[in-house]
Amino acid sequence: MTRTTLLARCSAAAAAAIMLAGLTAIPVAARLDPGELVQVQDSSGYPNCPLSRIDTQLVRCDNVTGAGVPAPAFVAEQ
Repeated sequence: MTRTTLLARCSAAAAAAIMLAGLTAIPVAARLDPGELVQVQDSSGYPNCPLSRIDTQLVRCDNVTGAGVPAPAFVAEQ
C-alpha cells in the first residue's frame, strides 16, 4: 500500500467520522431563569411629589430618579 493510498483512506475515515458526529448531535433543552424578585414601588406613595425634570434628569421629591436616562421633553421642568 502506498503512502498516498493510506493518506486517502485516513482522510475518508476522518471525514466520515466528522459527518457521523455532526448527524448524531443530541438536542439541547433550555429552562427559563425566573430571576430575582424585585419590589416595585408604587408612584402613589408620593402624592405630593409629582414626577418632574431638572435639565435632563428625572426628579421626584428631591430624589434623582431614572437611572441616568435622559428625561423626555414632555415631562414638566422645575
